[in-house]
Amino acid sequence: MDFLLDPNLAYLFLLVGLLLGLMALVTPGTGVFEVGALFSLALAGYAVYNLLFNLWALIVLVLSIIPFVYAIQKPNRERYLALSILGLVVGSVYLFASDKWWQPSVNPILALISSILYAGLLWIVIKKTLQASHSRPSHDLSVLIGQIGEAKTRIYKEGTVQVEGELWSAHSQNSIPPGSLIKVVAREGFVLVVEKSSDSK
Repeated sequence: MDFLLDPNLAYLFLLVGLLLGLMALVTPGTGVFEVGALFSLALAGYAVYNLLFNLWALIVLVLSIIPFVYAIQKPNRERYLALSILGLVVGSVYLFASDKWWQPSVNPILALISSILYAGLLWIVIKKTLQASHSRPSHDLSVLIGQIGEAKTRIYKEGTVQVEGELWSAHSQNSIPPGSLIKVVAREGFVLVVEKSSDSK
């Protein structure tokens, strides 16, 4: 287990654990991110326990979660996401103590490349995930309510209408002849409830 005490390896485990942990916050319930984060952070924690570490860097790491949680609650909070990523990068690079407080114990080239990849990947993945979670579903059937369409068959207890270029099963309280303009007033699952439009032919 001595190889885990290499600050460079511990740093990589820490980055992977933090990345997976933040992904678990954004997309909870998959189990994959949670298990991966727990495993990686446990290995990094072993190194932190056995190596000297900078308390201030650990505090920066913990505090960087606050702007991250704030950023994922609503869209258009990129500056908070950027602040969180900056805190995670700085805190992880300086977590393990060296002879000089301003010099990280992690290899500078490894730290630079890993930090750039980590920040870029986290920015892209989190942004796309947040956009997807806050966007309206592409098949949101509630947008059909209020739309005007055309009765393709006689509509009463059942029938077919065309709304927004698509054919739908429909029913209405009153008989509607084919070719009439209809208005969608409600939906019951995938069946539209319609009425004759006042602009009907």
